[in-house]
Amino acid sequence: MGDRRVKPSLPEGRYFFSGNEAVAEGALSAGCRFYGGYPITPSSEIMERMAARLPEFDGVFIQMEDEIASIASVIGASWAGAKAMTATSGPGFSLMQEGIGYAAFTEAPCVVVDIQRAGPSTGQATKVGSGDLMQAKWGSHGDYLPIALSPWSVQEMFDLTIRAFNLAERFRTPVFLMGEEATAHLRESIRVPGEIAVSERNRGEGPPFGTDEPDGVPPMPVFGDGRKLLVTGSTHDQEGFRKTDDPETHRRLVERLHKKILNHQDEIIQTEAYHLKGAEVGIIAYGFTARSALFAVQRLRKAGVAAGLLRLQTLWPFPYDVVESLTRSLKHCLTFEMNMGQISGEIQKVCRCPLHVTTQVNGTIISPATMETKVREVLS
Repeated sequence: MGDRRVKPSLPEGRYFFSGNEAVAEGALSAGCRFYGGYPITPSSEIMERMAARLPEFDGVFIQMEDEIASIASVIGASWAGAKAMTATSGPGFSLMQEGIGYAAFTEAPCVVVDIQRAGPSTGQATKVGSGDLMQAKWGSHGDYLPIALSPWSVQEMFDLTIRAFNLAERFRTPVFLMGEEATAHLRESIRVPGEIAVSERNRGEGPPFGTDEPDGVPPMPVFGDGRKLLVTGSTHDQEGFRKTDDPETHRRLVERLHKKILNHQDEIIQTEAYHLKGAEVGIIAYGFTARSALFAVQRLRKAGVAAGLLRLQTLWPFPYDVVESLTRSLKHCLTFEMNMGQISGEIQKVCRCPLHVTTQVNGTIISPATMETKVREVLS
């Protein structure tokens, strides 16, 4: 994916960054030139770095009065032609949900980084969690389909931020980077390449809210291009005119918004397989937890246990086909989540072998030893 090759925000080489710092540099590399946000633990370092770095790229940083205003400013900047983003954590993500639904319905490309902490409510503000995944899918009302990515390393905090912007521009939709406190505050060496591929939005002719293709993405003119733009969160036709009393207009619009994601899942969904060839027991994991899972699988393999790992880089749309295909060949499938089983429920829908779910919600990461013990219990 990517329409053109550009130089990233930093010279090619290796850097020692935290995950939050890597997000900021990934955003700048992808062409982000607007950040509207409000500080909240454990995402605040993203905001701090963007505030310092955006002026170097003739970009705009605004600290808003709250997260509601933050997402509103990001949508406005997107319609003004900028690649725009914000970052937050659970309570702020909750406040953004109405705006996220507006962005989805008006097809405003933007990136929202959610650095998850242990909730609900204020919870453990400085501790790790993965409890916002269903919120990313269902947080705003009505029928819409988000894209949500799950990084497991500082390198991927950089790489998947770039990918989030590319997906947002390609499909004219909000894209979520679902990080976690552990990855955000982890420090690792990352490699910044000499060039990266970036996608640019189609600002061509044609109706801004419709296309002849039922699963297509319409062009997106911006304010200042000379077009007479109508942008509304009410039901609208291809030109943006409100049609709130027209059932057919609403059906056609909502179905197209779904199809432009569902019919391009092969382009969106990414997973990684480790030691799954010939595996009898498989772990399905994502985010920071997948790091523990890979270590556990490697130790089990050395001990003669035929274990493997499927890592989910894309959470929404969910890779149902990949999970179903894998579990047909397994004797047992295990999941480990720093929530009460939010993704395990999706796996259960298509799992073709016994599924064993382990949850942990105490604000700490799940250790490889915990996973090894559980695998041995299942096999015994």
